[in-house]
Amino acid sequence: MSETNPAATAPVSADAAPHRYTAAMAAEIEARWQDFWDAEGTYAAPNPKGDLAGDPELVARPKKFIMDMFPYPSGAGLHVGHPLGYIATDVFARFQRMTGHNVLHTLGFDAFGLPAEQYAVQTGTHPRVSTEANMENMRSQLRRLGLGHDKRRSFATIDPEYYKWTQWIFLQIFDSWYDDEAKKARPIAELVAQFEAGERAVPGGRTWSALTEAERADVLGEYRLAYASDAPVNWCPGLGTVLANEEVTADGRSERGNFPVFKSKLRQWNMRITAYADRLLDDLDQLDWPEAIKLQQRNWIGRSEGARVDFPIDGERITVFTTRPDTLFGATYMVLAPEHPLVEKFTPDAWPEGTRDAWTGGHATPAEAVAAYRAQAASKSDVERQAEAKDKTGVFIGAYATNPVNGERVPVFIADYVLMGYGTGAIMAVPAGDQRDFEFARAFELPIRCIVEPTDGRGTDTSTWEDAFASYDAKIMNSANDAVSLDGLPVVEAKERITEWLERTGAGEGTVNFRLRDWLFSRQRYWGEPFPIVYDEDGIAHPLPASMLPLELPEVEDYSPRTFDPDDADTRPETPLSRNADWVNVTLDLGDGPKKYRRETNTMPNWAGSCWYELRYLDPHNSERLVDPEIEQYWMGPREGLPHGGVDLYVGGAEHAVLHLLYARFWSKVLFDLGHVSSAEPFHKLFNQGMIQAYVYRDSRGIAVPAAEVEERDGAYYYQGEKVSRLLGKMGKSLKNAVTPDEICAEYGADTLRLYEMAMGPLDVSRPWDTRAVVGQFRLLQRLWRNVVDENTGELSVVDVAEADIDADTLRALHKAIDGVRQDLEGMRFNTAIAKVTELNNHLTKAGGPVPRSVAERLVLLVAPLAPHVAEELWRKLGHETSVVHEDFPVADLAYVVDETVTCVVQIKGKVKARLEVAPSISDDDLEKAALADEKVVAALGGAGIRKVIVRAPKLVNIVPA
Repeated sequence: MSETNPAATAPVSADAAPHRYTAAMAAEIEARWQDFWDAEGTYAAPNPKGDLAGDPELVARPKKFIMDMFPYPSGAGLHVGHPLGYIATDVFARFQRMTGHNVLHTLGFDAFGLPAEQYAVQTGTHPRVSTEANMENMRSQLRRLGLGHDKRRSFATIDPEYYKWTQWIFLQIFDSWYDDEAKKARPIAELVAQFEAGERAVPGGRTWSALTEAERADVLGEYRLAYASDAPVNWCPGLGTVLANEEVTADGRSERGNFPVFKSKLRQWNMRITAYADRLLDDLDQLDWPEAIKLQQRNWIGRSEGARVDFPIDGERITVFTTRPDTLFGATYMVLAPEHPLVEKFTPDAWPEGTRDAWTGGHATPAEAVAAYRAQAASKSDVERQAEAKDKTGVFIGAYATNPVNGERVPVFIADYVLMGYGTGAIMAVPAGDQRDFEFARAFELPIRCIVEPTDGRGTDTSTWEDAFASYDAKIMNSANDAVSLDGLPVVEAKERITEWLERTGAGEGTVNFRLRDWLFSRQRYWGEPFPIVYDEDGIAHPLPASMLPLELPEVEDYSPRTFDPDDADTRPETPLSRNADWVNVTLDLGDGPKKYRRETNTMPNWAGSCWYELRYLDPHNSERLVDPEIEQYWMGPREGLPHGGVDLYVGGAEHAVLHLLYARFWSKVLFDLGHVSSAEPFHKLFNQGMIQAYVYRDSRGIAVPAAEVEERDGAYYYQGEKVSRLLGKMGKSLKNAVTPDEICAEYGADTLRLYEMAMGPLDVSRPWDTRAVVGQFRLLQRLWRNVVDENTGELSVVDVAEADIDADTLRALHKAIDGVRQDLEGMRFNTAIAKVTELNNHLTKAGGPVPRSVAERLVLLVAPLAPHVAEELWRKLGHETSVVHEDFPVADLAYVVDETVTCVVQIKGKVKARLEVAPSISDDDLEKAALADEKVVAALGGAGIRKVIVRAPKLVNIVPA
């Protein structure tokens, strides 16, 4: 590739040393090379075909797809903590280019989100206007860091040409069902064909042709991977919207705004992610992810084996899931979640005769008791409801079910410690073996039957127990009927026997349960992707054809969802889109003539756009299909070491373990099943960077004060004369301790900032920011500059010397640095790579005299991934006409890497008595002889005999005297 030489136009500084590397020079160099990279398309990664096809030689190289997690364009801009991961991936991407890879590295913006909408509510500014201004500011800040992104591939999720395909993917999911036999998603049309042909029984026993269109829609809704349902949701009146579980704090309030959140039933869109629970679990084993993240996903999915048991009640049944069917004989009551849909069905008009006062909650009828208790439970978070230490509350619903193993009538309660979101929303309560059941039984004077033989000496009289006894090692007792006996069996065998009995009698079956719930996919907001769904006059949902996409957001006068009294749980959402009647009510021809329809007025959650953005990076201008198959296969297809395909390296925060990462995996698997992509996983290797922290200073009121204005005196800290406290924490505008990258770039240059952030410590560990320490990396660059350029004349100070004439110490220092830096960059150990570069640079400085050109060139190449601007400048000054970006990374001569000698420690009785300089390859025998012949060792032994000599060549000899 032919490139011009921008270094030729560099101005001369008027400093005392006119060509010294200064902040002003750094700023000029960096701006000039950034312009050059943009003009030349230096970081353009060619595709094998399409509008981004390019250099065939690059395409033929091994590929490397490197990604950062999508940034949200905040109005506050970046502080120095934000670019940590971006700089790291940039360093790694540059190294990969220099080691022979075609590297795709770019960055877009996850630009839908509540902050922009709230700003619109406050100011009347359209969310797109503020968001685009924020993106422009962030682009400017990121460009200043010298990040090598392929800018042709960048986009934002708010671009209609992007969310057209988000909507299209939603329609693929809507038009799909999960075939449990094939273990994959299939088009819904194939399910309809099975119903029509009678190959699959229609629920309810009727034929498909006998169903009305609305009935067919209801049947298909039970299968679709995207479906609408009336379900318990987290309703936040103070925000006017429904929240996902992950958006609710542990104390039952909204993450944003800190408003109370209530459980309420609303018609919402859901994604049937639960259909993929097994595959989401199993495929984790093939991913190169941190074990901590894998564990979080496994726990969130929560696979557990047990049995489904049916408890007859009034001619019907209540179904429970239990992991301990062996304790079924100990079930003395049942509990339903307050939201359980069967509660109303089985609640009688009056209390049964003999109902205890403690069971009624003081209410005249079961219906009153249930209504009051439901209202009470709706105001609590799931965490509060399951708190171990709290008093157990509940009410009897006035009905009894039958325990299928012994025919006993067991009362049915509702209680807030049972959640609708886990299992079936109903439990068989075994108070002898579960602490929560035990406490509830004691509170409501319910029987506690010992069914597991205690091994702790407490005996079998439960009236004397202070707590429940649970064990997987004890034997079962008091558990027999005429057909089956578990008495005397260990737990595992007992579980197998009772499960077999349940299946034989039709009272239940062995099954697997998951903690994972379907993904709530509706938001009552304006600033999100519109659903490509319309409803006919009968309320049946119809997908828009692809030709009508994108369905763009309309203009509205008021951006806010209607908010309500935060404590009023009985309110219902009113969305901003619903106020634009001309947009909501439309006449469309969906293939059977023009008809009137009503659009869906919820929008998709902000997670939608980030579920598939890795695919858009591959083929960003394709208006005809999601992604070209050949391009997707090239960048993300399965290959050796990547059995499910995916991005080669994905870097971001660990906080997205069970949100974005789980959702993106789900979407990827659906697209894979339907044949749209070859990669069943989106991200093969995941790396979680740590956090840059900063000290927060607070006055006596606990209010943060500007960190930059705090003075330290005698180990204490003062702000405007008042003593303040100091605590290490997050960096942020609200904490008044944020340092912007612009400030550091202005004072030292972007290359210095890059080096400092990479040198602070291991990338995956959090570390404190210290502006005073930044100067150390600036001095490294000054010494590097000085080793290549004469600060007074601006001319090269290097000398042309044949390799054979370079002194051996310098060659050893050079090749050790090359070998070490190469290994460190490959392993993303950037802090130790910088240490090795510093060591080599210091060696050249201390050696004195001009640096050999070949050594200087390789030093510059080592620095290039870390400090690319100064590397480009020095590379051109060294006479090269092409960019350093695509130069080959140096290769070490291993003959110089191996030390000529190593230090061997000789110990007698564990104490060091001598140190020997020996060859690294010395044998055990030769090392033993050398140690025993050493005069210090001979003197230390003093003629004593030797019982044993332990040799660990080449570094240790341990002598044990007789």
